Amino acid sequence: MSEKRHKPVRMTVAHINDTHSYFEPTSLQLHLNHVEPAIEPYVSAGGFARIATRSKQLRSQAESEQRQFLFLHAGDCFQGTLYFSLFKGRANADMLNALNIDAMTLGNHELDMGNEPVADFVQRIDFPFLCGNWDLSQELMSKEKRIGQHNGVYSYDPVTRAAKWITKEVDGEPVAVFGLSIDKMTDIANPDSDTPFIQALDVARHTVNAIHQTGINKIILLSHLGYEQDKALAHEVEGIGLIVGGHSHRLQGDFSALGFADDEAYGQHINGTYVVQAGYHALSMGHCHIDFDEHGQVTGFEGQNELLFGRRVFLDASLSQPRNDAQYQLACDWIKAQTNVVICKKDPEVQSLLRDKYMPRVKALSEQVVAVLSQPLRHVRLPDEKGGSELAPMVAESFLYAMRNLGHDIQFAMHNAGGVRSSLHAGSVSVADISGKLLPFAVPIGVYRIHGQALADCIEGAINNATNNGVEGTGSGSYPYMSRLRFDYDAQAIIGQRVTSLEICDDQGQWQPVEKNKIYCGTSSAYTMKGKEGYDAILQQEPGSIVTTLSMADCFAQYLTDCHSAELETTYSIHQ
Repeated sequence: MSEKRHKPVRMTVAHINDTHSYFEPTSLQLHLNHVEPAIEPYVSAGGFARIATRSKQLRSQAESEQRQFLFLHAGDCFQGTLYFSLFKGRANADMLNALNIDAMTLGNHELDMGNEPVADFVQRIDFPFLCGNWDLSQELMSKEKRIGQHNGVYSYDPVTRAAKWITKEVDGEPVAVFGLSIDKMTDIANPDSDTPFIQALDVARHTVNAIHQTGINKIILLSHLGYEQDKALAHEVEGIGLIVGGHSHRLQGDFSALGFADDEAYGQHINGTYVVQAGYHALSMGHCHIDFDEHGQVTGFEGQNELLFGRRVFLDASLSQPRNDAQYQLACDWIKAQTNVVICKKDPEVQSLLRDKYMPRVKALSEQVVAVLSQPLRHVRLPDEKGGSELAPMVAESFLYAMRNLGHDIQFAMHNAGGVRSSLHAGSVSVADISGKLLPFAVPIGVYRIHGQALADCIEGAINNATNNGVEGTGSGSYPYMSRLRFDYDAQAIIGQRVTSLEICDDQGQWQPVEKNKIYCGTSSAYTMKGKEGYDAILQQEPGSIVTTLSMADCFAQYLTDCHSAELETTYSIHQ
C-alpha cells in the first residue's frame, strides 16, 4: 500500500480557559500610568456575550481567508460565581452550547463534587468532551449516571494506552485533537475512585504514536495540565503542533500599558510546538493563525490574546479630584490604541439566554447586602511585598465563629488560599459577592481534633506544596491562612523542621506555644480535611471528626452580618 499523500493546512484557532461561570462582564479597574496624570478608570470586561461576538468575527475572518476555524475551551468552566452555585453545570452547558465551541477538555474544578455533576453536564452539551487520560473503563455499572457511556466523551483507552481523539477535516485533510487533564486529580479534586487518572506524559506519547499510525500527522492538544507542565510536555513529546492550555490562568502577552502583567509572549515555541493560554474568568480570548505543511510541521504561526472591553469607560465618582475631561478622553484614546484590546458589543442571542433564563435569580441575591466595607480587602495566594491575604484569615475566622455558634469548642481555623477566589472592593457586600465570587465553591465546613505536631506538619506540607519547596507541588492555592495561629517558616531548613515558633491564641488574646503532644480542636473546609494539596498530615485526626451542612459562604455571610465592621480588623493572621 502506498503511503498517503498529505496536504498543507491553514487554520484559525480561538480559545478560552478557566471561565469559571463568569457569564456576565466583570468591572475591571485599569491602571493607566502612561497617561499624565495617571488615571485608574473602570471598564466592563469580558463575559460570554462578548466572547460570542468576537468568536463570530474571527470565524467570519477565517472563512474569508479560506481557513478552517476551531474554537476550543481548555477546561474549568465549573465553579466561580452564583451561576454555578445556583444552577451547577446546567447553566454552563447552555452557555457553552450558545458559544458554539468545537471541543472542551476536563478541568479539575469540574470534579470538585465528584463525577455526577460531570455526568449531568455531558448529557447537556453539544460538543465533544476531551478527557484523554481519564480511565472510565471500569466505571461501576451500578451507577445511575455513567460518563463513559456517553458518545461525546473522549477518554482513555486502556488497550492502546492512548487518548481517544476527535478529527477535524480541513479541505479533506484530517487534524487530530485530543485532551489531557491534571493526572494528580485526586490531590486537588474529588474524582470517584472507580475512574482513575493516568500519567499525562505517557498518555501523550502513546496518543501521538496512535494518531500517526492512522495516517494523521497534524495534532493539537487541548490541555488542562498547567502552563509549565504544557511547556515541559512540549519538550518531551514531538509531533504536537499546538498545545492550547488552561489551569494556570496565564494571560500571555504584554498588558502593562493597562496596568497588568507583561507575561511571556503569546505562543511559546518549544521543540516544534506552540504553547498558548488565554487568561481566566472570560475576560479575554486568544486566537492564532497556524499553518501546517504536508509533513505535519508548523510553518506559520501568528496570534495574540485580547482583552474584550465594552465601549464605555467609568471614573470613580467618589474621588475628591474633579474629573478632567481632556484627561478622560486621553485615557479612552489610550485604551482604544492598544492592539491587544478589542471593543466589542454583546451578542444579542447569548445575552438574551443569560438575561431571560438565569439572571433573575442571581440578581435577586445581588440585592441582599450583608455588610458595608469602609476599605477594600485584598486577597493574594502567596504573600508578596505588600504582605499576605487580608481576606483569607478573615474567612478562616468566620469558620471558627460559625462552628462555635453550633456549640463546638474550636481553638483555631485553617483555610487554603485557593479556596478564596477574589478580593473585595470597598462598599456594599452582597450574598452574590460572597457566594458567587469570593467563596463560590460549594464545600462544607468541618470540625476535627489534632495533635500539635501533626498541625505543624500540616502547615509545613501546605507551604512546601504551594512553593514547590522540595516537593512536586500542585499550585499556590494550598498556601495556608489561619485564625488564632501564628508561626515562622524557615525555607532553608530540612523538610519536617521548617515550621517553628508555632503559637495559638486564646480568647483573652494571649499567645501560647503549641505543644507537640497536646490535642487541639480546629475547623477547616471538608476539602482541606481530606488532606489534599500538601495537607496530608491533617489526616492524623483523632476520632470524632464531623462535617457540618454549613458552607464556606454560609459561614462568612453569617460572620459579616453579625460582627461590627470594627471587629473585622481583629482577626488573627499568619506571622512570617
